[in-house]
Amino acid sequence: MLSTKLPKVGTTIFTVMSALAQKHQAINLGQGFPDFPCDRRLTDALYQASLAGHNQYPPMAGILPLRVAISEKLAQLYGHSYEPDTEITVTAGGTQGLFTVVAACVRPGDEVIVIEPVYDSYIPAIEAVGGTAIRVAMELRQGPDGLSQSYELPWAALQAAISPATRMIMINSPHNPTGMVWTRADLERLASLVRNTSILICSDEVYEHMVYDGQHHHSVACHPELAQRSFLISSFGKTYHVTGWKIGFVAAPHELSLEFRKVHQFNVFTVHTPTQHAIYAYMQDPGPYLELADFYQAKRDLFRQGLASTGLKLLPAPGTYFQCVNYRQLQIAQAELTESDFCRWLTQTVGVAAIPVSAFYEDKTESGIVRFCYAKQNTTLQAALERLQVLQ
Repeated sequence: MLSTKLPKVGTTIFTVMSALAQKHQAINLGQGFPDFPCDRRLTDALYQASLAGHNQYPPMAGILPLRVAISEKLAQLYGHSYEPDTEITVTAGGTQGLFTVVAACVRPGDEVIVIEPVYDSYIPAIEAVGGTAIRVAMELRQGPDGLSQSYELPWAALQAAISPATRMIMINSPHNPTGMVWTRADLERLASLVRNTSILICSDEVYEHMVYDGQHHHSVACHPELAQRSFLISSFGKTYHVTGWKIGFVAAPHELSLEFRKVHQFNVFTVHTPTQHAIYAYMQDPGPYLELADFYQAKRDLFRQGLASTGLKLLPAPGTYFQCVNYRQLQIAQAELTESDFCRWLTQTVGVAAIPVSAFYEDKTESGIVRFCYAKQNTTLQAALERLQVLQ
């Protein structure tokens, strides 16, 4: 018998809910990816790259033109210049980037602070390499009306969690699953916590272009002090509606990138060549990522407007393509169900699938909150909203 490194890992809630949605022919708003096609120019670029003969191994760190394009984009948006040769690495998606960051930096006995609700790949990565995840829960604040809620960063608990064994803090903004967004003041406060320590920052910024209402994404690259100790992870799959292409990047100072690449070269070595050339060609037009916030805000507003006429209570959604709602105020008896059971009932009876936020906590913390994904065609969202009107 093989002794498992990850005894707590089983079938994910995402797999369970997607299978349940398919079984009951429900509209799947649990899946965190689009149901609409990407720009035809991008698939054409992929085809042309393959025809042009870009089908053999590329450099381990990624093709240089793509790394240069990434460097120029980061400098323009966030004001920090990463050296394409030594500080930017193309990865097989954001998850591979995250795992490789942890594998390169965390040793047995090291502690890594994560903020719950936490994306499901963080803790398994930490535990797989012998580290210990230190979980700090976000604060769920009640609004002045006693009904509205919002997630806030737990600064006192974060400070208390830091110990001599702390090797890294993993942050995520815009945040999956809550949709909350870090501010410039938040970054400054984080910098004050790690100042005069050797703590590293792993900053998951895959939803960087999905910040709404005229606000801006505040990357660790915007903060010179944090940039010197941070790995920045992003995803072309999220930005360009091609999650199945599994391509992203990690940007970090030379010394950190050097260690990252030592693991990367024996993890995946490199990334699909035609895809890199296609992404590079497509990046020459900044419009698709600069206009992404307006594109998704329109979907968010459509979805929130429709939910407003139900009995669900909407939490703020300033970023990502996720909307959290509280179902505990519903008049129906199902309001007393656990989040997981409510999502099952919602899928089987109402015909719309969602994800319980409790799945993002180790102890399955119950807050009566579930997450919908609105990265869908408007017709999909409207059909789902029609079904959700029964929730009063």
